[in-house]
Amino acid sequence: MVRTGSAGGPTLSVVAREAGVSVPTASKVVNGREDVAPETRQRVTEALDRLGYVRRPRGEASKAPGLVDLVLHSLESSRSGPVLHGVEQAAHDAGLEVVVSAGLPRSRGGRPERGWMDKLIHRGSSGVLVNLAGLTPSQYASLDRHRIPYVMIDPVHEPPPGVVSVGAANWQGGLLATEHLLSLGHRRIAVIGGHRRRMCVGDRIAGYRSALASAGVLHRPEYVRHGGFGETDAHRRTLELLDLPEPPTAAFVCSDTMALGVYRALAERKLSVPGDFSVVGFDDLPESRWLSPALTTVRQPLSEMAATALRLLVRMMAGDQPEGRRTELSTRLVERTSAGPVPLRPRPPR
Repeated sequence: MVRTGSAGGPTLSVVAREAGVSVPTASKVVNGREDVAPETRQRVTEALDRLGYVRRPRGEASKAPGLVDLVLHSLESSRSGPVLHGVEQAAHDAGLEVVVSAGLPRSRGGRPERGWMDKLIHRGSSGVLVNLAGLTPSQYASLDRHRIPYVMIDPVHEPPPGVVSVGAANWQGGLLATEHLLSLGHRRIAVIGGHRRRMCVGDRIAGYRSALASAGVLHRPEYVRHGGFGETDAHRRTLELLDLPEPPTAAFVCSDTMALGVYRALAERKLSVPGDFSVVGFDDLPESRWLSPALTTVRQPLSEMAATALRLLVRMMAGDQPEGRRTELSTRLVERTSAGPVPLRPRPPR
């Protein structure tokens, strides 16, 4: 049974004794103060969770029904702009104010610190939109314990059962990208994906394989390469593909950022896009239009995903539970100039 800091539950002095700190220090952690060492914050947080102390705003009536939190990994990513735009527009329509948390500090273990959650609980946010790779089990539990509704935007990993999320139709996107290359006559088509365990990567590669199967093209395991979502890994994987005895003539790349690395590797080998090698990306980020040639890519509707998540959150704040836990928005192919027909004189096998 969950206990609170009121009568019948553990007091701050009990929490402080359990964590080996003073009562004022425990109070600082509960109230989201910054002037606490990370190691001390972690000890107090673990004690709060272990004892079942529920940190509430100053009375339930202090909850501000017009305030929601948007938690981003970073504002520096070009993906953050469309997410902010979508949330801003939907929040304006709903008459809500949004507090944005970004650039979350990391603990020594590489996980986000609890400070941002302490702050949103203390200020009485009525709901939370989470655009992070994922939350830790204790963070999910803390939001549930405080009865704060939340929606995940484009989670990297499969959320726990019952968690509401909004994402893109990644399988459909992988299918569209590969079908486009097949329509141009390519049969030696590679795919360069991000981390194997990421949900979106598995879905995009599954769409790629489905398109090949429908066209009667044999799936070649050596044409499937994994790495990070950055430019450097994509550069390495492209060079590996080009060094194969029978290299591909085209590649579906699972992010526009990775396509930068593909372009660089092709330029190093003095291969032109799309004259010698065709490329299709995924995301339709601003940089996809800046590349030369402009990148044909699959548009992931980030703004629409964020707006949909906000509208779902508003329903949950009103006590309504969505019928489905996962909402997927359609992807579509944006044709530019990085994909063309198979070269008349394709590179001979090595």
